[in-house]
Amino acid sequence: DAQAAAANAALASSLAPLAFTAFGPGTDKGMPNRSTPEIWSKAAAFKGKADEMVAAMAKLDAAAKTGSLDQIKAAVGPVGGTCKACHDDFRAEKYSN
Repeated sequence: DAQAAAANAALASSLAPLAFTAFGPGTDKGMPNRSTPEIWSKAAAFKGKADEMVAAMAKLDAAAKTGSLDQIKAAVGPVGGTCKACHDDFRAEKYSN
């Protein structure tokens, strides 16, 4: 359903930048989490990964608006790749604390 894909991609694209606001200064303390310390010690690299994901989501949003299933499929892979790249670098295997 092209209309549903466009609506969902638009929502996901608009929400994408919000996920990274949870990793500001001091958020490495408190609740158990699976974040690596490098999120805070290598903040510029983490921000770069975040920016890549947000850009990929914007491309998925644009692809979804075309209504072309082929364009949507082509844009989904890069979104998943950016998620994986960030998790590979900044997500621990086990919870802290």
